[in-house]
Amino acid sequence: MKSSTILALALCSGIACAASAQTPAPPAKIAVVAFQQAVAQTNEFQRSLADVEKKFSPKRDQLKALNDEISGLKKQLETQGTTLSESERAARTRTIDDKQKELQRSAEEAQNEFQQAMQETYGTVASKVGTELIAYSKAQGFTLVLDGGQQQTPIVLYAVPSTDITQALVDAYNVKSGIPAPPAQPASAAPKPAAAKPATHPPSSH
Repeated sequence: MKSSTILALALCSGIACAASAQTPAPPAKIAVVAFQQAVAQTNEFQRSLADVEKKFSPKRDQLKALNDEISGLKKQLETQGTTLSESERAARTRTIDDKQKELQRSAEEAQNEFQQAMQETYGTVASKVGTELIAYSKAQGFTLVLDGGQQQTPIVLYAVPSTDITQALVDAYNVKSGIPAPPAQPASAAPKPAAAKPATHPPSSH
């Protein structure tokens, strides 16, 4: 047998062996999750959110009292302005201005402190939910999980409902954390969802 024929047979044999050794890749199993929404719906985050709201409640009442005081002073100035001397009107006007500046400064400080507390609360829970997301995805055999909850830069344009694991992730995390659902709040006292969703993403699997 000629050497060229032997070489061709050897190459063909090697290719056949390599082909038989390769196993077909498993079919892709893709899921979609609204991660920020999932974090905000967990019992742990809801409990922490209630704690933050309770912590800042006295400050909120203080700001409301100051605002009411300013409104009362303005009303007095309007109704009594014609009977006051020029110096008295100027003094009362300065008092109102000073209190308005105090209210604005205090409100800004309280808002910044509240936002920082919310971000820290969200970040703490989001980190643990991210870890649970990875564990849940591996257990379910997902090969890819996309975050479909990003409104500014949406990743998922279309997905059938069966691929959405948001509620399943929330349920799995609630079971693992062992934290019961908080008592239902009146609709008027329910926190705004926007305050519960800073832009934080789950940790990577590395």
